[in-house]
Amino acid sequence: MADKKTQVKRIFESIAFKYDLLNHLLSFGTDFYWRKAALRLTKITPESILLDVACGTGDFAIAARKLGVKKIFGADFSFNMLKLFNTKSNWIVGKNVQMVAEKIPIKNNSVTNITVAFGVRNFYNIQEGFNSFFNALKENGKATILEFRMPTNPIFKFLYKFYFKKILPIVGGIISGDKEAYKYLPRSVEEFDEKIDLPELLKNSGFRKIEKYNLTLGIVQVIIAVK
Repeated sequence: MADKKTQVKRIFESIAFKYDLLNHLLSFGTDFYWRKAALRLTKITPESILLDVACGTGDFAIAARKLGVKKIFGADFSFNMLKLFNTKSNWIVGKNVQMVAEKIPIKNNSVTNITVAFGVRNFYNIQEGFNSFFNALKENGKATILEFRMPTNPIFKFLYKFYFKKILPIVGGIISGDKEAYKYLPRSVEEFDEKIDLPELLKNSGFRKIEKYNLTLGIVQVIIAVK
């Protein structure tokens, strides 16, 4: 776990300044739709108190802001990501916090919503992270997870894996200057999809209602868990 934490932190510190460009380029801009769709599915409102975990440069929080959410906190373990988030927003509540998901430094029962986009597979202990989510949420609060998955359609899966394993690492490596980072991405998605049952882990943490949605032919999943 310590090795994974060190590796992931190094990768995201390294690619932070090209992260937005590559997200939008490699997803052909679909990442904007994914975040907006996830927030609409979770029925977030202007009265929500949102903690965006693994917030990166803040695109999920910015999407929530556009839907009227005013009380937003960002949390990530990459200093460079948080630095960029701070340059993109002057409306964040308090300060963005450098932290790991397994140890959220806020009071129990203090937020109505937690979001995490494409970050859960990078947690060094997912179960501990979900336990921390459960404690931080108010009663009836929601954790909304946006994450990649492998599609089930055989033809589309073949094309997706070809792009993910052959094209994405080359383009990502050239633009970011970190070849290892964009080899880690497809490897982590495939391993995650094969080994991790997110609904089961959320149930283990005490969440009582779990909904799952697939987007864009099943390459992205949205999981919403209610406390």
